[in-house]
Amino acid sequence: MPDPSEPLGFLMLNIVWSSTETIYLVIILLLLLLAAITTSSESAFFSLRPEEKEQLKNEQSKGAKAIVSLISKPRELIALLLISINFVNVGIVILSTLILNKMMEGYSELSKLLVEIFGITLLILITGEVIPKIYGANNALKVARFMALPIEFIRKMPPISWLKSLLVNGTTFIGKIGKKNINISSDDLEYAIALTSNETSDNEEQKLLEGIVKFGKTEAVQIMTPRVEVAALDAEVDFIEVMHFVLEAGFSRIPVFQEKADEIIGILYIKDLLPHFHQPQDFAWHDLLRKPYFIPENKKIDDLLQEFRTMKMHMAVVVDEYGGAGGIITLEDILEEIVGDITDEFDEDQVEFQKLDDGYSFSGRTSLKDFYKVLDIEEEGFEQERGDAETLGGFMMEKAGRILKNREFIIHGAWKLTVIASDKRRIKWIKVQEVSLEE
Repeated sequence: MPDPSEPLGFLMLNIVWSSTETIYLVIILLLLLLAAITTSSESAFFSLRPEEKEQLKNEQSKGAKAIVSLISKPRELIALLLISINFVNVGIVILSTLILNKMMEGYSELSKLLVEIFGITLLILITGEVIPKIYGANNALKVARFMALPIEFIRKMPPISWLKSLLVNGTTFIGKIGKKNINISSDDLEYAIALTSNETSDNEEQKLLEGIVKFGKTEAVQIMTPRVEVAALDAEVDFIEVMHFVLEAGFSRIPVFQEKADEIIGILYIKDLLPHFHQPQDFAWHDLLRKPYFIPENKKIDDLLQEFRTMKMHMAVVVDEYGGAGGIITLEDILEEIVGDITDEFDEDQVEFQKLDDGYSFSGRTSLKDFYKVLDIEEEGFEQERGDAETLGGFMMEKAGRILKNREFIIHGAWKLTVIASDKRRIKWIKVQEVSLEE
């Protein structure tokens, strides 16, 4: 019997190996090799780069087809590999324990336990986990090609295939039990975005997120171009006048009205005019008109975007409750609500506001949504009292009950709005100043 005080490092010298222990040792080495191959396969399959996957899809070899089939069902693949790895590791632990019991006869149970825990764990960790995973990740395509057919064979072989199906179906069932429907309102999302905002945040990214969150709540009337600002064409003009109007307007689509500006009868696409530039003055250009798409003022722009995509349209006419055209809305208007202003070489710079020493000056036709963005203020205070107004000038008229004259003002919350310029029809320019609540 060996001396209990003898160092464990010399135990192997005192063992007379029987054929049984020799077989156990050989099996352990084979299992360690199998564990290493399986672990490296797991790392390899899930480390394939997109270009490597595309390359495999274009190949016609059995190995490539097997790889594509395996990675197309990642849950089944990971279940198969985990089952295999765990069976191998359990085998290593059992056989290693049998050999250690033979090696450590006469030693305390604590010594045996420490060697089993640390020795076997370290052996499996290094030879069966760390090194194979690093190798598999660095040689993903090579390892995947080598192991694809064997794994494909094992996947269909009972009882591994039964256990794999049981594990996949079991995790799916458990996932459904624990799954909860989480309803998050847009207000909650706005609050979450506000919480994540800090000095290091990208201002453009922040605005983009806020635009996405508010997108579903925005109505067409809030972002449309009002009728008075729409370049529309009278149906009574001749073809020569149409050509002059088109060249001056510079738009690719022009609404056409009859008798009154709010009676839109069609949309003229400039690309439809291209083959007819040299036609005479009496050319029947009305035949080129396309049917307009009418939408109500309260149409949500996220729904309208889907309709634009489905119908392959870029413009809609916004009508009020009486059926009259109140303005137009385009695909560009909708996209600008998310990404901000989109301009091209044909757009003219229109100054809607200016920074002054003691405040801002805004055009009366500035939309309330843009007004909120420029001053970075909460919209609730204005939205509660805006009525039907969509512009800053309209808000002042709604608040005062009339068209204010020059130098007249209103105070709303912490803001003083003074008329700079107006006429009998509308308020043109407004000076906006922040005032203290004590004033």
